[in-house]
Amino acid sequence: MKTAVFATLLASAAAFAPSANKAGSSALMASPYENEIGALPPIGFWDPAGLSRGKDEATFARYRAVELKHGRVAQLAVLGYVFQEATRFPGDLASGLPFADVPNGLAALTVVPVLGWVQILATVGAVE
Repeated sequence: MKTAVFATLLASAAAFAPSANKAGSSALMASPYENEIGALPPIGFWDPAGLSRGKDEATFARYRAVELKHGRVAQLAVLGYVFQEATRFPGDLASGLPFADVPNGLAALTVVPVLGWVQILATVGAVE
């Protein structure tokens, strides 16, 4: 037991030992997008997966626009989830199925009729 405690203390103390500073090259420093909006010190342009590597400016602009769009859709999804917890629409979702009877979350998948899902997907496709 004493050996295990000593080994733990020794390992945690080694985390604070000084290390040699060496200058290394980084793909982040060499990015052509280093001066884009959102590139802030101390990180600069952050692309750990390298998705912008070798892309032209038009593709980069499209990626940025798509990222904004997906972020906004995710925010609306969260608002929709919170909204359905707080209130329900009056009336019927389908003939004989009031909105108040539709459960929250994944349980709604089995309650909404097939034509309702077709309508939802058609609306999403039209907006897209």
